[in-house]
Amino acid sequence: MTIVNKFLIAIMMLVASMGSAAAFAEDYSHSTPGIGGYDPVAYFTDGKALRGSGFYVTVVDGVTYAFATAEHRKMFEANPQKYLPAYGGYCAYGLGVGKKFVADPEVWKIVEGKLYLNLDKGIQQKWEKDIPGYIKKGDANWVTMKDKKPSDL
Repeated sequence: MTIVNKFLIAIMMLVASMGSAAAFAEDYSHSTPGIGGYDPVAYFTDGKALRGSGFYVTVVDGVTYAFATAEHRKMFEANPQKYLPAYGGYCAYGLGVGKKFVADPEVWKIVEGKLYLNLDKGIQQKWEKDIPGYIKKGDANWVTMKDKKPSDL
C-alpha cells in the first residue's frame, strides 16, 4: 500500500469516527446528572451528601443518577421514588415561593422520608422556619411549574 492510500484510509477513518462521536454527543438526555452527581441513596443510608461514581449509574426519566456503591444503585433501582429528591432536585424553598432555584446537593434535609434540597444554608434557614408550610406551597406549585423552565417563572 502506498503512503497516499494509507493517508486516505486514515482520513476516512477519522471522518467516520467524528461522525459517530457527533451522533452520541447530540444524545445528551442521558448525561444530565441528577443531584449534581451526588448519590441519592447515601442521604438516607449514610446520613450525608456523598458524591456518586461513574462506575455506578442508572437513568430515570432522562436523568442520570450516580451512586457511591453498587449496593446503593441496586437499592435505588428497586424503588427510585423512595430516593428521588422532591421537586426534581430544585430548591424546596424556591418552589414554596414559586421559583425554581438550582439547589446545592450539600444543603439538604429529609422530611417524612422525602429528600429536600435548598439553594444554600441561608435559604435553608428561611425554609426551616416553616417547613410544613413551604412543603405544602411547594407541592401545590410543583403541579404547574414542573415542566416550566426556571427562566419562565
